[in-house]
Amino acid sequence: MLTTLNRRTILKAGAASLAAGMLPNIARGASSKTIRAVMHAPLRATDPVINTAWTGRNHGLNIYDTLFAMDSKFQIRPQMVESHEVSSDGLTYTFVLRPGLAFHDGAPVTSADVIPSLQRWGKRDTMGGRMMGYVAELKPVDQRTFQIVLKSPYGQVLQTLAKPASIFPFIMPARLAQQPPEQPVTEFIGSGPFRFLPSEFQPGSRAAYERNPNYVPRTEAPDGLAGGKVVKIDRYEWISMPDMQTAANALSNGEIDFLEAPPHDLLPKLAQDNKLVVADYNPLGFMSVVRMNWLTEPFNRPEIRQALMYASDQVDWLEAQVGNPDYYQPSVAMFGPNTPFASETGWNGKPDLARAKELLKKGGYNGAPVVMMQGTDSPMLYGSSTVTAQKLRALGMNVQVLTMDWGSILARRAKAEAATQGGWSVYHYVTTTADLMNPLTNTLIDTRGRASGIPGWPEDAEVEALRAKFAMEPSAEVQKSVADAIQARAYEVVTHIPGGLIKQPVCHAKALKGIVAAPAPLFWNVEKV
Repeated sequence: MLTTLNRRTILKAGAASLAAGMLPNIARGASSKTIRAVMHAPLRATDPVINTAWTGRNHGLNIYDTLFAMDSKFQIRPQMVESHEVSSDGLTYTFVLRPGLAFHDGAPVTSADVIPSLQRWGKRDTMGGRMMGYVAELKPVDQRTFQIVLKSPYGQVLQTLAKPASIFPFIMPARLAQQPPEQPVTEFIGSGPFRFLPSEFQPGSRAAYERNPNYVPRTEAPDGLAGGKVVKIDRYEWISMPDMQTAANALSNGEIDFLEAPPHDLLPKLAQDNKLVVADYNPLGFMSVVRMNWLTEPFNRPEIRQALMYASDQVDWLEAQVGNPDYYQPSVAMFGPNTPFASETGWNGKPDLARAKELLKKGGYNGAPVVMMQGTDSPMLYGSSTVTAQKLRALGMNVQVLTMDWGSILARRAKAEAATQGGWSVYHYVTTTADLMNPLTNTLIDTRGRASGIPGWPEDAEVEALRAKFAMEPSAEVQKSVADAIQARAYEVVTHIPGGLIKQPVCHAKALKGIVAAPAPLFWNVEKV
C-alpha cells in the first residue's frame, strides 16, 4: 500500500496545475424541457471520424445513427437495419434499411449514403480497417438494400458494425462521407434523435442540440446503445465548466441538471443533497492504464518494462486516483472485468520488489532518464503518475516528471525522438472499458509498432497473429481461448500495465428520470419532470 503519499497530499501538490474556471453565463428562463449538462471535457472537434476522443463519440451518438448496436448484455441488435441475412458460404451479408429513415435536412437515408460512410470510417478505425481488409465489395442493391461481399469468411462483421467504442461507424449523407477521411466534415447532419445547432456552437465552451421531430425510433425499449431512441426533452446543452467544485455548486443551485464526472472526493457531499441523485449508469466503468515507450530507452528492453510491472501495486494507483474502494476494483483483466473476454491470466496486480530489482539489473539499466508525462487535467492522471514516479525512484531509476495538460501529452506522444530530446518514456491515463472489451478494438494490444500510427507503440508478431486468429474465428468459445492467449502474451512482453477498474458515477437533478445505462451518457428516453 502507499505509505509516504496519500490522495489528499497528492491532490494538494497538484492543485496549482489542475484546470480551473469560472461559472459560465447560463441562460435563464429556457424551456423546462431543456437539459443543461457539464460533461467530462468540452466539445471542440465535431467530426466523430476524425475526433477519436470520447467527446467526439458523445457528440456523434446524439446526431448520428448506426446500422447495429450492442445492448447491455453484449448482444448485437439491429438499429438502422430492418433485416439482414448471410449467405450459406458466409461471404455475402445482405442488409435492408428500416423504412422512414431520414437525415436532418429531410433527405432519405439510402444505400448510397451507407456505403461511403462505412468506407470513410474503415480508413480511420482499427477494427473497421481490419474488416475492410476482408471486403471484396460494398454493393448497393436498391435504395434500402446493400451488401457486404467478403473475399473470405470473417467472424467479426456484425461485431464490427455494432462496436460500442470509438470510432463508431456512424452513417452520414454521401456528400459528406465522400470527403477524404483526414478532412473534417463541416456540416453536422445525421439521421439521429437530436439535431445539432451550429449557430449556438462555441468550441470549447458550449454546444446545443434539439429534438429531431422527424426521427422514427425503433419500437423496442432502450437497452444499452440499442433499442428505441425516444427523445422526451426539447433541448440538450453541453456546457463547459472546467472547475468541478464550481460545477457541483451549479448543480446544487439548479443552474445545471447533469454532471458527468464529479470527482470522487465530492461524491459524499453531493449524495447528501436531497435535490440530487448520484448513480452509476456505466457498469463497465473505466480502466486505469500505464503506457511505456517501446522505441526509446529505457523501456525498449522487455526486462525494464517487466521491472516497472513488478514494482507496481494496483491498489496504490487506485487509492491515489480515487481514494474510496467503493469506486474501484483491482483487476488485471486487459479486456476489462465483467466482460465476455475477462481473464485474470498473467500478472496478479501486486508488487514483487525483489523481482523488479533483478529484472532491472538483467535489463542492463544504466541510469537512462525516464521522462514521465504527468497529466494535470484530472486527479486520476496526476495522482497515479506521482505514485509511479516514487516507485521507480525507489528502484534507483532516474525519473524526470513533466507536468502538462492532456493535449500536450498527445502532442509529445506523437514524437519519435529520444525522451531527452522531446520524446517520452511513460505516462498514465484512463480509458473506458467499452473500448477494451474486444481484442480488435483494444488499442492497448495493437502491437503493429509504427504501423499503428503512434511512435513507441508495442510491436509483437505473436500478439498480432493471435488477433488475426481471433478475427477469423466464429466460435465464441474459441474466441475466449484466443483472447486468454493474447492476454498471456501481452503480459509476457508488457504491452502496457492495467491499473484496475474505476467506477465513475454521474450526479444529476432528481427531476431527470429514465436515464439509460450505457458506456456513454445518453439523453434519449430521459424526462425532465
